Formats: sequence, structure tokens, C-alpha cells
Amino acid sequence: MTELAPSLIELARRYGIATDYEDWTGRRVRVSETTLKAVLGSLGVAADTEQERNVALTAKLRSHWARRLPATIVGRTGEPIRFWAHVTHGEPAVVWLQLEDGTVRADVEQVDNFTPPFDLDGLWVGEASFLLPTHLPLGYHRVHLRSGDSETSTALIVTPDWLGLPDRLGARRAWGLAAQLYSVRSRQSWGVGDLTDLTDLAVWSASRHGADYLLVNPLHAAAPTKPMEPSPYLPTSRRFVNPIYLHVEAIPEFGGLTKRSRVRRLRSEVQQHAGRADAIDRDSSWAAKRAALKLLHSEPRSAGRELSYAAFRDREGRPLDDFATWCALAEKYGADWHSWPEALQHPDASGVADFVKKHSDTIDFHRWLQWQLDEQLAAAQSQAIRAGMSLGIMHDLAVGVHPNGADAWALQDVMALGVTAGAPPDEFNQLGQDWSQPPWRPDRLDEHEYRPFRALIRAVLRHAGGVRIDHIIGLFRLWWIPRGSSPTEGTYVRYDHEAMIGIVALEAHRAGAVVVGEDLGTVEPWVRDYLLLRGLLGTSILWFELDRDGNGGPLPAERWREYCLSSVTTHDLPPTAGYLAGDHVRLRDSLGLLTRPVEEELESDRTELAAWMAELRRVGLLEDGEDEPEQVVVALYRYLGRTPSRLLGVALTDAVGDRRTQNQPGTTDEYPNWRVPLTGPDGRAVMLEDVFSDRRTATLAEAVRGAIAPVAAESAAR
Repeated sequence: MTELAPSLIELARRYGIATDYEDWTGRRVRVSETTLKAVLGSLGVAADTEQERNVALTAKLRSHWARRLPATIVGRTGEPIRFWAHVTHGEPAVVWLQLEDGTVRADVEQVDNFTPPFDLDGLWVGEASFLLPTHLPLGYHRVHLRSGDSETSTALIVTPDWLGLPDRLGARRAWGLAAQLYSVRSRQSWGVGDLTDLTDLAVWSASRHGADYLLVNPLHAAAPTKPMEPSPYLPTSRRFVNPIYLHVEAIPEFGGLTKRSRVRRLRSEVQQHAGRADAIDRDSSWAAKRAALKLLHSEPRSAGRELSYAAFRDREGRPLDDFATWCALAEKYGADWHSWPEALQHPDASGVADFVKKHSDTIDFHRWLQWQLDEQLAAAQSQAIRAGMSLGIMHDLAVGVHPNGADAWALQDVMALGVTAGAPPDEFNQLGQDWSQPPWRPDRLDEHEYRPFRALIRAVLRHAGGVRIDHIIGLFRLWWIPRGSSPTEGTYVRYDHEAMIGIVALEAHRAGAVVVGEDLGTVEPWVRDYLLLRGLLGTSILWFELDRDGNGGPLPAERWREYCLSSVTTHDLPPTAGYLAGDHVRLRDSLGLLTRPVEEELESDRTELAAWMAELRRVGLLEDGEDEPEQVVVALYRYLGRTPSRLLGVALTDAVGDRRTQNQPGTTDEYPNWRVPLTGPDGRAVMLEDVFSDRRTATLAEAVRGAIAPVAAESAAR
């Protein structure tokens, strides 16, 4: 590989783009010139020639000096917050604060700054530095600057230094179930698990087995078109919710509906279809449910309900209008906005306003769906807390969105549309991953005062006691892949993690919620330390917890992290019964995803499992001769109880003895990802009502409960 031009290296550095990185084996890898130019191009920076790069470097410097205040100032409460201001050289600068509650404060201190002035087209611009008072209240404030005849302001975001766990949890440890809601079907749902099923599962696990939370897959919205995207991690919008999860009969207007028999017939038909199918069919479920919901949308509402709906619309504002408009456009023109008429390819494009006028009822239908979802999510969280949970529902935030979807259309000004996010090769995905999602542009987020990101975090926490952030490392740096390239041809792009993590902590503090970061995979060592210092939990998966500083075997329980959510498995692996049988190796082999012979993989897998079995026997959790899958699963979860981890997660699939993985990374249609219904060890469907009376499930739940709170478990048993 030829040496990179110094101008290209410097330009990449200015935009936070890595020119080399360390791969999962510890080897330094240099990023190709082609990749760097493509990534810069996605940020609107021409960098093909030396002249273009020099022009871009000059423009970057000039834009800094032309800005009077930083686009966004972010700091932590209790710590000094310093920032610069640019004014005409020699002119005085007056700076003051306006807090979120309207209070004005002038106690801003100017401090020394010896930066030489800059010649900006003949105008000498000087730089002053200011120090804000410590212990400012948390929140979103404004910094104002007056110099000469001009005045400007910028955002000041004061974030918690430490988030931690909510006070209501106290010092005790907690456990909860983890479930893929679409797969958790009841005899009342429409072929797909819904929000009433979520509520019932939360109430049962809390009241019967002392669970403190229920972690659910991302409930983000999918395009309302056929075929519906099955992956909850590739949504059309992360700000809004998938209406396929609505429980039709729980909508208040259902009681007065004159066509209730038609609704029941629709449900019966889709249930019969679901009972015959091996995989979850979202399209048939949504078609039936949409027809029923259209009837309810047309049903008259009481005055109080109308006022509630109006308040919801006012609170959500334009983002809701844009989302509902996109849904209506997608139903008419297809789910890829790039293929729409040019006059509709941006929310502010010339043809959108006319479309809104002509399709107002359809747009209102999609707004109304989000209102119903908001009410049912609120009910789920409320009932979970009333049943005894200290946290309640823990939502999952996906990494990004579909490139052709609603958020990519509405927020295209703050997304990099010429690249996709993914992950470089690692031990478990040796070809790398391309998630087909446009990443946030760090520069545009800053310019927009992080408003789109703030709104996203606030939305996912609105009715939650916690949030799991998938690939939280993406708030520090994200692997960008030029469109059309392989995942190996990407590079890392840096984000302002102080701002991103700070905003997450601020919104979680206001919601009284815990934050769990999924920090698996290739992670810079300091990142986990940083998350711990900010009071965010990490994630530990038993199979990945190895003593890398020792013999490479299982990491002893007492050496696991305290500030994390620990579990045995994850949705990208088979349930534990399947993992013990080597199903993950055989599946990857059948799909052509292995990079070495299957015999070698199976032998390596058997060696790993033998080490874990030996560890379980060493600590007295498994006797010689105990090798039945159910016995081993219980022992593995009891092992979690020996760790100091504050939160323990039990996969519902493990509780019922399921074996099939929900998702196989590196595949699309080769495997029925995200369409696998909950089944028992015999492969037969398990309905939610069956879970409530299942001996195996109760045994595992009580084993985990006893492992973290022996006294409480013994009392409950008596």
C-alpha cells in the first residue's frame, strides 16, 4: 500500500477519521486512500486531489474562525466548563447565561487566552476564553455573547457527572427477563407478540418471581409496507414505534365499536394462519391488524380523548408529522424515498405540502397509531411498577435506521448518506458486518445542538425504567463503510463522546432510568473505564468472559465487572441449550460463514464448553454426571449469581428450553432472522400462557432469584 499524502492524513484528522486502527488480533491496519476519500466525500469534503485537500483544509480553518461561539458547549455539573468566543480583535465581549428555567446569570469569568488573532478576509478576529460557574443545574441552557453591535447565542448542555442506578433500586442486585416481543405470542395476540403480552409477562415475572425489569427488543417502527422488515435493528425510525405491537382490543374505542365481530374475525383468521406457519409472518399480521385499526381510527372519541390526542400531537410536533407523512408516502410510492418523485424526496420539498392536503386522513391515521402506542407503552410501564418491579420495562435502542426509511428521509441533513455503519472483522464475525445504516454526521449533530439525538433518547426513555444501547461504542467511534465496499474496507469516525454520553446520562437522569451499554466486540480499553466513571453499565455475556490475562479459560465469577448487566447468551447466539449442542457452529457452517474447517470449529467449541463445565464443577454448581441441558443451563445462570454484576438477565428462550437462534449475523434471507417464534425443547410453539405455568421456566427464575437474594427466595418458597 502506498504512503498516504500528508494533506489527506491531516484532513482526515480534522474530521475525526482514523487513518489506521488496531484490529481484533492487535495488528495495526492502515486505511486505504480510497476509503478515506469516500468517507470525506460523505461529509461533503472533496479530497481527490492535492489542490482539493488544501482548499478543504483552508475552509475548515476559516469556518472555525468565522464562528463566534462553539456550535454546542457540553460540560458536566460540578466541573469547570471552558469555552472560546471569537470577536473583532480589540473589541470587548460580554457573555451571560440563560438557564432552562429562564433565569439569567452573569457570573461568567473571562480567563487568559494567548491565541494570536486570525486574518479573516482583512478582518482581524481575536479569541477570548470564558469559564462558567461550577455546579450549574442540569439541563439545556443558552450562552449569549454580545460584542459591538452584534449578539449571538449557542446551546449549553450541563450533564450529570455520574448517572448510576435509580435510588429505588437501592444497593441490591436485580434480575429480569430478556425477550424478543414479536416471538412471545399469546392466545389473544394477532400472530405477533404485542404490548399487552409485554405487560402480562412483566407483571407475571415481577409478582411471581421478583423480577425487577423486562428487557425487550427494539420496538422501533418498521415501514408499513410489504414485505415488512423483520429486523428490529433495522427500523425505518428509531423515534417512533412499530404499530404491529398494538393490542387492538385494548384501545378504549373498541368497546363502542359496532363492527367488533369483524375485528374478531380478522384476528381469528390471522391466528389460524400463524398456527400453521413455522416462522412469524408480519405481513399477514399487519394486514389484518391494520384493517381493524382503520375501523377504530374512524370511531368517535370522547371529548377527553380528543383533548388527550391533541396534547399528544402538540408534544410530538413536527417530527410526528414528518413520520406520519413518510408512512403515507411509503404506502403510495413504496418504502424507498430515493425512488419517489423528486418533489417528495425531502420533507421541505415542493410537493410534500400538496400531498399532505390530499392525504390528510391517512396521515392522521399514522399519527393516531403513535398515540395509541404511547398509551399502551405507558400502561405497560405503569403496571410493571405496580407489580413490584423497581425498573420496569427496559427498552433497546438500535444502532441506526434503514437508509431508505422515515428517519433517513426526515433527518437526511444530519446523516451521512454515502456510507453505511457496521463493524470490522472480529473473532465471531470474521468477515466484518455491514448494517446498511446511514450514520449520524458528527459535524451536523454539533451544528444542530444535538437536537435530533436528544429527541431520540428522550423518546425511548419516555415510558421506561432503563435502556439498553446497542453497540454503545458507536457513541465514541463508528465503523463507516463506503457504499458498495466490503466491511473490511471501512474506517472509524470519531464522535464527541462527552456530548453523546452526556446527553444519554441527562435524559436518563430525568427519566429516573438506568442505562446499559452493549460494549461487546472490539473496544478501546479506556472506553469501558469511561462508561464506568459516568455511571453507565456495560454488558457481560458468559461465553465471552474469558481470562485473557491468564490461561484463556473462563474468567472466575469474582473477577467479573460489577457495573454491568450479565447474561449467559445474546440474541446473536442460539439459546443456551442450542449453544451447548454446537448448533451455532453447524448453522454458520451451513451458511458458509466459517473461515476454517467445521471440524476445527467444533473441536474448539467442545474445548471451550469443557472448560466451562469444569468451572461449574470447581465452584460446586454442577455435580459429576449432571450433563442434561436443563441442569447445565440452571448451573450457568447460578454462576452469574456468583459474580458481582448489579443486573442479571435471563433469556426467555433459555427459560423455556428453546434452541433456535433469533438472528445469525452475516445473513439476510439465508436464515429466518427475527422471525423465529418462541418454542420449547421439542420444537413446538410455546404461548405466553404456557410460560406462566411452565415448570422449567419457574425453576430457572427461582434459581436466579435465589442466587442474588437467597433470603427473599427462601421466604417466597415458604
